Amino acid sequence: MIDNHDVKPPDPVDYLDQVAASAPGRAYKRRILRRLGLRPGQTVVDLGCGPGTDLGAMADAVAPDGRVIGVDHDPAMLAEARARLEGRPGVEIRAGDVHALPLDDGSVDRARTDRVLQHVEDPSRVLAEFRRVARPGGRIVMAEPDWDGLLVDSRDTAMSRRLTRFVTTERIRNAAVGRGLARMCEEAGLSVLSVTAVTPVFRDFDTADRMLGLRRTVVRATRAGALGPAAAEEWIEELRSGPFLASFLLFLVTAEAPG
Repeated sequence: MIDNHDVKPPDPVDYLDQVAASAPGRAYKRRILRRLGLRPGQTVVDLGCGPGTDLGAMADAVAPDGRVIGVDHDPAMLAEARARLEGRPGVEIRAGDVHALPLDDGSVDRARTDRVLQHVEDPSRVLAEFRRVARPGGRIVMAEPDWDGLLVDSRDTAMSRRLTRFVTTERIRNAAVGRGLARMCEEAGLSVLSVTAVTPVFRDFDTADRMLGLRRTVVRATRAGALGPAAAEEWIEELRSGPFLASFLLFLVTAEAPG
């Protein structure tokens, strides 16, 4: 039985920590770090740094005289990031909007976004801001999902498709941003160096539910009339009882400012 508890959003910090600690999370974050190509002395900005999950690893890579700047608009995330990184040399946390970065022109060597552009008002404007603050040849690495690629195995394929359609039309502001990243980079005057699609696979319902919010989304879709309550209950019970498989599509895009 799906109850009201299933629709309650998780604590945002806990959720981001769980994603970062999961096997798929660790794997794609390592790939982002490698693609940044960080070197000692560089200045790096994390656009939408959240609770500062990735700032420490980047600070290690640019030490001893490099700088890492985390930018976020959420006061709770900023407070958590400052608490976690307090006293850490070379790390600075700044309140700011990624559409209007609190950074000088031509002051940044590297930048990253991690599942941030799917939520912002205007991803293209954020990329234009990166170009403004980037030094010649400055690099940005982005990890963004494309939620049309959310796949949940079920005997009721139509129900799975309806859930994906609800996510893409009602839940995520820029649900198809992943596939559009390379185009938006080129439109912003950036050179695209690489595009890779990553497809994390979940074989355990509880893990997928924590990462993808399956029950929570089903409740919301039912309340919105996108799914029938009885059919939704039956579908979730099938998924819980297994065998289970779900996946989603994540694009990793690397681009550079003009040299």
